[in-house]
Amino acid sequence: MPFSLIPDRLYERYTDVTPEILSALGVTLLLCDLDYTLAPRSVPEPDGTLYRWLAACREAGITVAILSNNRSSRRVERFCSQLGIWYVGHAGKPGTRGYREAMERAGTDRAHTAMLGDKLLTDVLGAKRSGVLALMVEPLGGPVGAWNHVLHLLQRPFKWTARRRNDTQ
Repeated sequence: MPFSLIPDRLYERYTDVTPEILSALGVTLLLCDLDYTLAPRSVPEPDGTLYRWLAACREAGITVAILSNNRSSRRVERFCSQLGIWYVGHAGKPGTRGYREAMERAGTDRAHTAMLGDKLLTDVLGAKRSGVLALMVEPLGGPVGAWNHVLHLLQRPFKWTARRRNDTQ
């Protein structure tokens, strides 16, 4: 299994990952982390920006689903039902089971799948281990709590490498 903590692409926020970019990359299934990727954890419901972004993805033929490690499925279920999308809960990221389950459900393969998340140790590492494109965003609402501040400091060299690679491509 590949081991890498360097995202394939780095973006400021999820709205920067446009349907045009995804289509150019050959992505037909976009798996997304929920908390701090699509909404801060403190935000209980989707906002208009998220609805519009999802509609644009759908219009471009891109399926968006949530791949979440949330311990309680209530938040994920509520968010997904309001958005009209499906999810794989208790995904076990950075393990590969949740990725495989999602690709099977969508009827697609690794070459056409990407993972969008805000954490290297779960989202990016899981994507790399699963052989899917690893897209990373800065956490919406910023890192919350001392541990998340430490994690985000530790992520800096990997993000720097990703930026440098993308600038030379």
